[in-house]
Amino acid sequence: MRASRLLSLLLLLQTRGRMTAPELSAELEVSVRTVYRDVEALSAAGVPVYADRGPAGGYRLLDGYRTKLNGLSREEASSLFLAGLPGPAAELGLAEVAATAELKLLAALPPEPRSHAARMRERFHLDVPGWYRAGDDVPFLAEVSGAVWDQRVLRLRYRRWGPQDVERTVHPYGLVLKGGSWYLAAACGESVRTYRVSRIIDVEVLDERFDRPEDFDLVAFWREFAAEFAARMYTADAVVRLAPDAVGLFRYTFGDVAEDALREGVPGDDGWTRLTLPVESLRHARWQLLRLGAFVEVLEPPELRDMMAEAAADLSAMYGSRPATG
Repeated sequence: MRASRLLSLLLLLQTRGRMTAPELSAELEVSVRTVYRDVEALSAAGVPVYADRGPAGGYRLLDGYRTKLNGLSREEASSLFLAGLPGPAAELGLAEVAATAELKLLAALPPEPRSHAARMRERFHLDVPGWYRAGDDVPFLAEVSGAVWDQRVLRLRYRRWGPQDVERTVHPYGLVLKGGSWYLAAACGESVRTYRVSRIIDVEVLDERFDRPEDFDLVAFWREFAAEFAARMYTADAVVRLAPDAVGLFRYTFGDVAEDALREGVPGDDGWTRLTLPVESLRHARWQLLRLGAFVEVLEPPELRDMMAEAAADLSAMYGSRPATG
Protein backbone atom coordinates (compact mmCIF):
# COMPACT_ATOMS: atom_id res chain seq x y z
CA MET A 1 0.00 0.00 0.00
CA ARG A 2 2.76 2.45 0.89
CA ALA A 3 4.74 1.63 -2.28
CA SER A 4 1.68 2.49 -4.36
CA ARG A 5 1.25 5.75 -2.45
CA LEU A 6 4.90 6.69 -2.94
CA LEU A 7 4.54 6.09 -6.66
CA SER A 8 1.40 8.25 -6.74
CA LEU A 9 3.20 11.03 -4.90
CA LEU A 10 6.10 10.87 -7.34
CA LEU A 11 3.78 10.99 -10.36
CA LEU A 12 1.87 13.94 -8.90
CA LEU A 13 5.07 15.94 -8.55
CA GLN A 14 6.19 14.88 -12.00
CA THR A 15 2.97 15.88 -13.75
CA ARG A 16 1.92 18.93 -11.75
CA GLY A 17 5.19 20.46 -10.66
CA ARG A 18 5.38 22.17 -7.28
CA MET A 19 2.76 21.05 -4.73
CA THR A 20 2.35 21.86 -1.06
CA ALA A 21 2.07 19.23 1.66
CA PRO A 22 -1.66 20.00 2.22
CA GLU A 23 -2.32 19.65 -1.52
CA LEU A 24 -0.56 16.29 -1.60
CA SER A 25 -2.41 15.28 1.54
CA ALA A 26 -5.77 16.01 -0.11
CA GLU A 27 -4.87 14.19 -3.33
CA LEU A 28 -3.53 11.09 -1.58
CA GLU A 29 -6.16 11.14 1.19
CA VAL A 30 -3.58 10.87 3.96
CA SER A 31 -2.45 13.17 6.73
CA VAL A 32 0.10 15.93 6.21
CA ARG A 33 2.41 14.08 8.62
CA THR A 34 2.26 11.03 6.35
CA VAL A 35 3.20 13.22 3.37
CA TYR A 36 6.28 14.42 5.27
CA ARG A 37 7.32 10.82 5.94
CA ASP A 38 6.73 9.77 2.34
CA VAL A 39 8.80 12.65 0.97
CA GLU A 40 11.64 11.66 3.29
CA ALA A 41 11.36 8.08 2.03
CA LEU A 42 11.59 9.22 -1.59
CA SER A 43 14.64 11.35 -0.81
CA ALA A 44 16.31 8.44 0.97
CA ALA A 45 15.69 6.30 -2.13
CA GLY A 46 17.55 8.80 -4.31
CA VAL A 47 14.61 10.70 -5.80
CA PRO A 48 15.59 14.41 -6.00
CA VAL A 49 12.66 15.95 -4.11
CA TYR A 50 13.26 19.51 -2.94
CA ALA A 51 11.31 21.71 -0.54
CA ASP A 52 10.90 25.40 -1.38
CA ARG A 53 10.22 27.60 1.63
CA GLY A 54 7.92 30.58 1.87
CA PRO A 55 4.29 31.37 0.98
CA ALA A 56 4.74 30.13 -2.62
CA GLY A 57 6.74 27.11 -1.53
CA GLY A 58 6.10 23.41 -1.71
CA TYR A 59 7.70 20.20 -2.85
CA ARG A 60 9.07 19.76 -6.35
CA LEU A 61 11.38 17.49 -8.30
CA LEU A 62 14.77 18.55 -9.61
CA ASP A 63 14.31 20.26 -12.97
CA GLY A 64 14.56 17.73 -15.78
CA TYR A 65 14.05 14.68 -13.57
CA ARG A 66 11.69 12.10 -15.07
CA THR A 67 10.98 8.66 -13.73
CA LYS A 68 10.87 5.79 -16.19
CA LEU A 69 7.91 3.54 -15.51
CA ASN A 70 7.47 0.25 -17.34
CA GLY A 71 5.38 -1.47 -14.70
CA LEU A 72 1.92 -1.01 -16.23
CA SER A 73 -0.23 -4.06 -15.68
CA ARG A 74 -2.00 -5.45 -18.73
CA GLU A 75 -5.35 -4.20 -17.37
CA GLU A 76 -3.95 -0.68 -16.85
CA ALA A 77 -2.43 -0.61 -20.31
CA SER A 78 -5.64 -1.88 -21.90
CA SER A 79 -7.79 0.72 -20.15
CA LEU A 80 -5.81 3.48 -21.86
CA PHE A 81 -7.08 2.29 -25.23
CA LEU A 82 -10.70 2.60 -24.07
CA ALA A 83 -10.07 6.23 -23.14
CA GLY A 84 -9.11 7.32 -26.66
CA LEU A 85 -12.63 7.93 -28.05
CA PRO A 86 -11.47 8.44 -31.67
CA GLY A 87 -14.68 10.22 -32.71
CA PRO A 88 -14.45 13.05 -30.15
CA ALA A 89 -10.68 13.26 -30.70
CA ALA A 90 -11.31 13.82 -34.41
CA GLU A 91 -13.92 16.50 -33.66
CA LEU A 92 -11.36 18.31 -31.54
CA GLY A 93 -8.81 18.09 -34.35
CA LEU A 94 -6.68 15.60 -32.42
CA ALA A 95 -7.26 12.41 -34.42
CA GLU A 96 -3.71 12.23 -35.79
CA VAL A 97 -2.18 13.17 -32.44
CA ALA A 98 -4.24 10.52 -30.63
CA ALA A 99 -3.29 7.87 -33.17
CA THR A 100 0.41 8.75 -32.85
CA ALA A 101 0.23 8.63 -29.06
CA GLU A 102 -1.45 5.22 -29.25
CA LEU A 103 1.32 3.88 -31.49
CA LYS A 104 4.01 5.23 -29.16
CA LEU A 105 2.29 3.68 -26.15
CA LEU A 106 2.04 0.31 -27.88
CA ALA A 107 5.71 0.46 -28.85
CA ALA A 108 6.76 1.27 -25.27
CA LEU A 109 4.83 -1.57 -23.65
CA PRO A 110 6.41 -4.95 -22.91
CA PRO A 111 5.17 -7.81 -25.15
CA GLU A 112 2.49 -9.28 -22.86
CA PRO A 113 0.68 -6.03 -21.95
CA ARG A 114 1.07 -4.89 -25.58
CA SER A 115 -0.73 -8.00 -26.84
CA HIS A 116 -3.52 -7.60 -24.30
CA ALA A 117 -3.94 -3.90 -25.15
CA ALA A 118 -4.13 -4.68 -28.87
CA ARG A 119 -6.85 -7.26 -28.24
CA MET A 120 -8.76 -4.71 -26.16
CA ARG A 121 -8.68 -2.25 -29.07
CA GLU A 122 -9.84 -4.95 -31.51
CA ARG A 123 -12.71 -6.20 -29.34
CA PHE A 124 -14.18 -3.07 -27.72
CA HIS A 125 -15.47 0.12 -29.31
CA LEU A 126 -17.08 3.13 -27.63
CA ASP A 127 -19.91 4.76 -29.60
CA VAL A 128 -21.06 7.84 -27.70
CA PRO A 129 -24.36 8.96 -29.31
CA GLY A 130 -27.59 7.14 -28.47
CA TRP A 131 -29.53 4.99 -30.93
CA TYR A 132 -31.32 6.63 -33.86
CA ARG A 133 -29.39 9.86 -33.57
CA ALA A 134 -26.02 11.01 -34.77
CA GLY A 135 -23.75 13.34 -32.88
CA ASP A 136 -24.30 17.06 -33.25
CA ASP A 137 -22.89 19.01 -36.17
CA VAL A 138 -20.25 21.21 -34.52
CA PRO A 139 -18.50 23.31 -37.19
CA PHE A 140 -16.97 25.70 -34.62
CA LEU A 141 -15.69 23.10 -32.15
CA ALA A 142 -12.06 23.57 -33.20
CA GLU A 143 -12.20 27.33 -32.59
CA VAL A 144 -13.97 26.86 -29.26
CA SER A 145 -11.58 24.18 -28.02
CA GLY A 146 -8.60 26.30 -29.07
CA ALA A 147 -9.96 29.23 -27.08
CA VAL A 148 -10.50 26.97 -24.06
CA TRP A 149 -6.91 25.79 -24.26
CA ASP A 150 -5.34 29.22 -24.89
CA GLN A 151 -7.67 31.08 -22.48
CA ARG A 152 -8.88 33.50 -25.14
CA VAL A 153 -12.13 35.43 -24.99
CA LEU A 154 -14.88 34.30 -27.38
CA ARG A 155 -17.60 36.35 -29.02
CA LEU A 156 -20.53 34.08 -29.89
CA ARG A 157 -23.72 34.37 -31.87
CA TYR A 158 -25.94 31.75 -30.31
CA ARG A 159 -29.30 30.22 -31.21
CA ARG A 160 -31.45 29.98 -28.09
CA TRP A 161 -34.72 28.10 -27.77
CA GLY A 162 -36.53 31.44 -28.06
CA PRO A 163 -37.32 33.30 -31.29
CA GLN A 164 -34.20 35.48 -31.38
CA ASP A 165 -30.49 34.72 -31.57
CA VAL A 166 -28.22 36.38 -29.03
CA GLU A 167 -24.63 37.59 -28.93
CA ARG A 168 -22.43 36.83 -25.95
CA THR A 169 -18.84 37.59 -25.02
CA VAL A 170 -17.62 34.78 -22.79
CA HIS A 171 -14.58 33.33 -21.04
CA PRO A 172 -14.48 29.63 -22.07
CA TYR A 173 -13.55 27.41 -19.12
CA GLY A 174 -14.06 23.91 -20.49
CA LEU A 175 -15.85 21.47 -22.82
CA VAL A 176 -18.03 18.51 -21.87
CA LEU A 177 -19.16 15.68 -24.16
CA LYS A 178 -22.58 14.38 -23.09
CA GLY A 179 -24.55 11.81 -25.08
CA GLY A 180 -22.88 12.78 -28.36
CA SER A 181 -23.36 16.53 -27.78
CA TRP A 182 -20.64 19.02 -26.86
CA TYR A 183 -21.31 21.68 -24.22
CA LEU A 184 -19.21 24.73 -23.41
CA ALA A 185 -18.89 25.91 -19.82
CA ALA A 186 -18.09 29.62 -19.97
CA ALA A 187 -18.23 32.68 -17.76
CA CYS A 188 -20.61 35.37 -18.94
CA GLY A 189 -20.57 38.32 -16.58
CA GLU A 190 -20.60 37.07 -13.00
CA SER A 191 -22.00 33.60 -13.69
CA VAL A 192 -20.81 30.42 -15.42
CA ARG A 193 -23.26 29.15 -18.02
CA THR A 194 -23.47 26.26 -20.47
CA TYR A 195 -23.80 26.58 -24.24
CA ARG A 196 -24.53 23.73 -26.61
CA VAL A 197 -21.77 24.00 -29.20
CA SER A 198 -24.03 22.90 -32.06
CA ARG A 199 -26.18 26.00 -31.44
CA ILE A 200 -23.29 28.38 -32.01
CA ILE A 201 -24.06 30.18 -35.30
CA ASP A 202 -20.84 32.14 -35.50
CA VAL A 203 -17.77 32.61 -33.32
CA GLU A 204 -14.87 35.04 -33.14
CA VAL A 205 -11.76 34.25 -31.13
CA LEU A 206 -10.50 37.55 -29.72
CA ASP A 207 -6.89 38.44 -29.01
CA GLU A 208 -7.85 39.23 -25.43
CA ARG A 209 -6.87 36.63 -22.86
CA PHE A 210 -8.45 35.90 -19.48
CA ASP A 211 -7.33 34.28 -16.23
CA ARG A 212 -9.12 31.00 -15.61
CA PRO A 213 -10.04 30.69 -11.90
CA GLU A 214 -7.73 28.18 -10.26
CA ASP A 215 -10.56 26.83 -8.11
CA PHE A 216 -12.91 26.11 -11.05
CA ASP A 217 -13.58 22.36 -11.17
CA LEU A 218 -15.16 21.39 -14.50
CA VAL A 219 -16.30 17.95 -13.32
CA ALA A 220 -17.92 19.32 -10.16
CA PHE A 221 -19.54 22.16 -12.14
CA TRP A 222 -21.04 19.74 -14.66
CA ARG A 223 -22.38 17.40 -11.99
CA GLU A 224 -24.12 20.28 -10.24
CA PHE A 225 -25.47 21.63 -13.53
CA ALA A 226 -26.79 18.21 -14.58
CA ALA A 227 -28.55 17.73 -11.23
CA GLU A 228 -30.15 21.19 -11.39
CA PHE A 229 -31.17 20.63 -15.02
CA ALA A 230 -32.92 17.36 -14.13
CA ALA A 231 -34.72 19.06 -11.23
CA ARG A 232 -35.92 21.87 -13.52
CA MET A 233 -36.91 19.52 -16.34
CA TYR A 234 -39.33 17.33 -14.38
CA THR A 235 -42.12 19.67 -13.33
CA ALA A 236 -44.91 17.20 -12.46
CA ASP A 237 -45.64 13.62 -11.38
CA ALA A 238 -47.96 11.09 -12.99
CA VAL A 239 -49.34 8.06 -11.13
CA VAL A 240 -49.83 5.15 -13.52
CA ARG A 241 -50.53 1.41 -13.63
CA LEU A 242 -48.12 -0.52 -15.84
CA ALA A 243 -48.73 -3.96 -17.37
CA PRO A 244 -45.94 -6.53 -16.85
CA ASP A 245 -45.55 -7.00 -20.62
CA ALA A 246 -44.71 -3.30 -21.08
CA VAL A 247 -41.80 -2.97 -18.63
CA GLY A 248 -39.19 -3.18 -21.39
CA LEU A 249 -40.87 -0.53 -23.56
CA PHE A 250 -41.41 1.62 -20.46
CA ARG A 251 -37.68 1.50 -19.70
CA TYR A 252 -36.82 2.33 -23.31
CA THR A 253 -39.24 5.28 -23.40
CA PHE A 254 -38.38 6.91 -20.07
CA GLY A 255 -34.73 5.90 -19.49
CA ASP A 256 -33.24 6.47 -16.05
CA VAL A 257 -36.50 7.94 -14.75
CA ALA A 258 -38.19 4.61 -15.46
CA GLU A 259 -35.62 2.72 -13.39
CA ASP A 260 -36.23 4.93 -10.35
CA ALA A 261 -40.01 4.67 -10.76
CA LEU A 262 -39.94 0.86 -11.11
CA ARG A 263 -37.70 0.55 -8.07
CA GLU A 264 -40.30 2.36 -5.96
CA GLY A 265 -43.32 0.79 -7.68
CA VAL A 266 -45.95 -1.31 -5.88
CA PRO A 267 -47.00 -4.55 -7.67
CA GLY A 268 -50.69 -5.41 -7.59
CA ASP A 269 -52.39 -8.80 -7.36
CA ASP A 270 -53.13 -8.66 -11.10
CA GLY A 271 -49.44 -8.28 -11.98
CA TRP A 272 -49.74 -4.60 -12.89
CA THR A 273 -47.44 -2.16 -11.04
CA ARG A 274 -48.58 1.15 -9.58
CA LEU A 275 -45.80 3.72 -9.79
CA THR A 276 -45.12 7.45 -9.69
CA LEU A 277 -43.40 8.85 -12.78
CA PRO A 278 -41.75 12.30 -12.94
CA VAL A 279 -42.67 14.03 -16.23
CA GLU A 280 -41.52 17.17 -18.01
CA SER A 281 -45.11 18.35 -18.63
CA LEU A 282 -48.56 16.77 -18.93
CA ARG A 283 -48.55 17.32 -22.68
CA HIS A 284 -45.16 15.66 -23.07
CA ALA A 285 -46.23 12.81 -20.76
CA ARG A 286 -49.34 12.16 -22.92
CA TRP A 287 -47.17 11.82 -26.02
CA GLN A 288 -44.78 9.41 -24.30
CA LEU A 289 -47.45 7.30 -22.55
CA LEU A 290 -49.45 6.85 -25.77
CA ARG A 291 -46.52 4.78 -27.04
CA LEU A 292 -47.44 2.14 -24.46
CA GLY A 293 -51.03 1.89 -25.73
CA ALA A 294 -53.37 -0.17 -23.52
CA PHE A 295 -50.46 -1.43 -21.44
CA VAL A 296 -50.52 1.65 -19.20
CA GLU A 297 -53.34 3.41 -17.34
CA VAL A 298 -53.02 6.94 -15.97
CA LEU A 299 -54.55 7.30 -12.50
CA GLU A 300 -53.42 10.83 -11.59
CA PRO A 301 -53.55 13.72 -12.18
CA PRO A 302 -57.11 13.96 -13.55
CA GLU A 303 -56.00 16.40 -16.27
CA LEU A 304 -53.58 13.87 -17.74
CA ARG A 305 -56.16 11.07 -17.50
CA ASP A 306 -58.63 13.25 -19.43
CA MET A 307 -55.96 13.98 -22.07
CA MET A 308 -55.31 10.24 -22.50
CA ALA A 309 -59.06 9.53 -22.76
CA GLU A 310 -59.45 12.25 -25.40
CA ALA A 311 -56.56 10.84 -27.43
CA ALA A 312 -58.02 7.31 -27.15
CA ALA A 313 -61.41 8.60 -28.31
CA ASP A 314 -59.85 10.33 -31.31
CA LEU A 315 -58.01 7.13 -32.26
CA SER A 316 -61.18 5.09 -31.85
CA ALA A 317 -63.08 7.48 -34.10
CA MET A 318 -60.34 7.31 -36.71
CA TYR A 319 -59.96 3.55 -36.78
CA GLY A 320 -63.54 2.62 -35.87
CA SER A 321 -64.91 3.58 -39.28
CA ARG A 322 -64.07 2.09 -42.64
CA PRO A 323 -61.30 3.87 -44.56
CA ALA A 324 -62.45 6.22 -47.27
CA THR A 325 -62.45 4.75 -50.80
CA GLY A 326 -61.94 6.30 -54.17
